[in-house]
Amino acid sequence: MNFIIAAILASALLTAVVTDLRARRIHNWLTFPLMLSGFVFHAVVGGPGGLGFSAAGFGLGLAAMLLPFLLGVMGAGDVKLMAGVGAWVGASTILAAFLFTCLAGGVYALGVLAFHRAAARQVLLNLKGAFYGFMATRRFNYAPSASAALPRLCYGVAIAAGTVAAVGLNLVRTGSVLAQ
Repeated sequence: MNFIIAAILASALLTAVVTDLRARRIHNWLTFPLMLSGFVFHAVVGGPGGLGFSAAGFGLGLAAMLLPFLLGVMGAGDVKLMAGVGAWVGASTILAAFLFTCLAGGVYALGVLAFHRAAARQVLLNLKGAFYGFMATRRFNYAPSASAALPRLCYGVAIAAGTVAAVGLNLVRTGSVLAQ
């Protein structure tokens, strides 16, 4: 069972990374079958308990990424990818995957900014303006200046890295892809 889950996740995440880097999209033809197959697999293997396991992972994966999407800083494909991964790995592993994804995303963003100095300078100026505005008014009115186009991040890369780290941690800790 571990091999099936690992193989499906690896192929889905690799496909997501490639399509995200090429087209800056994670397509529905990848995410919806990933979600559905996670539900079906766990329902067949574990019955109602397996379906609950999959639903909990799906729900947590969706909820974790929903706020950034609603704030406009994340694409819908990223949200659906994390929910699909959650349907396969369950709630405890998707929580770890989300935390590792946040770390990977931060490192990735810093790396991108290191190669785009004008964008990095603009981000720092925006943060400085927001900080000064908050200190003066005690209100957070963030209105970034858009004089320099900021590079777009392909967050599917961070999701893949975070998921691989969480699954790898489970393998080392428990000998299984899924947390016990």
